Amino acid sequence: MDIRQQTEELERKLLSPYACCSADSKGRERPEEPCPVRTVFQRDRDRIIHCKAFRRLKLKTQVFIIPEGDHYRTRLTHTLEVAQIARTCAKALRLNEDLTEAIALGHDLGHTPFGHAGEQVLAKVYSPDFKHNRQSLRVVDLLEGQHGLNLTWEVRDGILNHTGPNMPATLEGQIVKIADRIAYINHDIDDALRAGVLKEQDLPRDCLEILGFRHSERINTMVIDLIRASTGRPEITMSREVRQAMEKLRNFMFDHVYIGSEAKTEENKARHVVESLYFYFLEHPERMPGDILNREEPEGTPRLVADYIAGMTDRYAVAEYKKLFIPRGFPLHKL
Repeated sequence: MDIRQQTEELERKLLSPYACCSADSKGRERPEEPCPVRTVFQRDRDRIIHCKAFRRLKLKTQVFIIPEGDHYRTRLTHTLEVAQIARTCAKALRLNEDLTEAIALGHDLGHTPFGHAGEQVLAKVYSPDFKHNRQSLRVVDLLEGQHGLNLTWEVRDGILNHTGPNMPATLEGQIVKIADRIAYINHDIDDALRAGVLKEQDLPRDCLEILGFRHSERINTMVIDLIRASTGRPEITMSREVRQAMEKLRNFMFDHVYIGSEAKTEENKARHVVESLYFYFLEHPERMPGDILNREEPEGTPRLVADYIAGMTDRYAVAEYKKLFIPRGFPLHKL
């Protein structure tokens, strides 16, 4: 019996009956030889961490576009915070930590430059069906490597359904769906306070009295509540009191930070950058890199352009815009 098989046996003995054991995975679209050391979900996690789309998250907006400060969250640090919260919950509930971590690390791989502002532009100019969760699945299925990452069905399901109306099929995926919300509500408050967009006294006091007055206290309250409410149950849930306080705090963030605040003053410029790039490359597809241009795509050039732009970092999108649309000085000749 190799190390992977030993791990699979331990999972069957130690995990909750509601957990998704690695040996019970529905598998991959293209069958592969098993790894002698890693389970299928450990292997998926490693593939995500080592892919280019994961590395690019470090230069993609979370809330603050191209922030000047070193301590504002990026899409990568958000992803890591989601993974930490989700693994804590999975371990406490005796669910599969490796599956949970793989879903968490892959859930935002398809996010556009400039966060949801870029996503909204591509939904307008390319297709109303453009959503970052669908793009994340497209990244792992098609765009990374020569033929995608060939991830397991369970990880792919969790990535696709981490947001939106559909519920992930596994409890591990359901944890990530809630952990994503716990993470961004709390770290976006922290960033908004640091930026001066919010003051402590602006936060709704009734929510703080339930969830806590400090960043770590609020996360702890939500995590412990989720664990207590979900223990021994075939679903991931929260108590009514904490869930309602969390939703009210989320609505407060939409009203005071996510829409129309100082944090969003550059979004119109960001939208202009993404829209300009889209129509430029639609008209001049030959200007895209060869690995994009040479890919066979049944949906044609618009899909290729949307994939190319969605993969850009904030910095790269701005650099491309400057190169294509900002005049450069003409070199002077010596007399």
